[in-house]
Amino acid sequence: MKFLKVIIAVAAIACTASVAQAQVVKKTAATAAKKAQSQVSTRQQSFYEVPEPSDADLQWMKIVYREIDLTKGKNAALYYPEEPNEDGESLFYIIMRHVANGDISVYEWLDGREMFTDTYKYKISNMLDRFHILYAHAKGSTEKAPKYVIENADIPGSEVLSYYIIEKWEFDTRSNKMRSRVDAICPVLHREDEFGVVQKWPMFWVKLNDIRPYIAQQFVFTDNDNNLLRYNLDDFFKLNMYKGDIYKVKNLRNQTLRMQFPDDKAYKHAQDSIERRLRQFDKGLWVPSREELQAQKEAREKAEREAEGADDEETTAAEEQKSVKKSTTKRGAKSTKKATVKKEKKQKVAKVKTREVKSSGGAVRSVRNRKR
Repeated sequence: MKFLKVIIAVAAIACTASVAQAQVVKKTAATAAKKAQSQVSTRQQSFYEVPEPSDADLQWMKIVYREIDLTKGKNAALYYPEEPNEDGESLFYIIMRHVANGDISVYEWLDGREMFTDTYKYKISNMLDRFHILYAHAKGSTEKAPKYVIENADIPGSEVLSYYIIEKWEFDTRSNKMRSRVDAICPVLHREDEFGVVQKWPMFWVKLNDIRPYIAQQFVFTDNDNNLLRYNLDDFFKLNMYKGDIYKVKNLRNQTLRMQFPDDKAYKHAQDSIERRLRQFDKGLWVPSREELQAQKEAREKAEREAEGADDEETTAAEEQKSVKKSTTKRGAKSTKKATVKKEKKQKVAKVKTREVKSSGGAVRSVRNRKR
């Protein structure tokens, strides 16, 4: 009996140990998965990174600043879901989570004179304090490698209603192509001041290459008619699926377009002009082919024929109108002449009758009796 009790006790101890070991393995696996999700290897980082072309290969470059309004068109894919759920999380939540964890670096907003160097790296605690974001120090945080924990409710995702982006347009002689790429993005808070006026507060700049491995794992809706998630946030920027208005191009005086063109009409014209020049820049670099010249000639001849046809129609219409006016004038002149002749005849008849009355002393003799 004692021997049986000993066997049962040993079995219970072994079972308890195996359960504890399984829990430790499960916890370790979960921790490793979470760590793998938050950290990206150098190989994975290089896989997603878009290399910048060499200065020796570039012949032309234009740096453009755009504002992406998240309340318009397809840009809403960067805003929703407002809070993390089973569909994923918005761009700002992804950025803030990895910023707090120390996975990516952010840089100060310098109002058009951005410098992506260690000197201008933003201290995360200062940034969180400045924008009144509550946080706590995470486990394993050190002074040299600080880590923070931010609750989802404390992340002001609903207030980030726009982004500023730095867009580089480059003509690469190696590929002989004009291309555009997004270099950095800046979340912009829309908050009311003490007078109830909504003000824009740019938070920080983050290099797109730094966040690419993380945003490439988040797929988004780009079409309400197709619920199949085909594009991720990295594709959204890489394929230029966003719609943004140009508010500045890099210049020596560091002036925005609004500063250069205060009038609304001139401001819109400047935006359209820059956009058109960027889209058509590479077209003016090459000699057109034979087929293109022939197509241009045919289009020009067609336009000339249409213009001549329009001129002929206008000339015919003018001549018809002129002839109608002339005929109307002739008819009016004839009728006036007839009326004048008729009036003159009446006047002559009246004069003749007056003479006859005077010569006869008031009595008019019949012509028939006079012949008799």
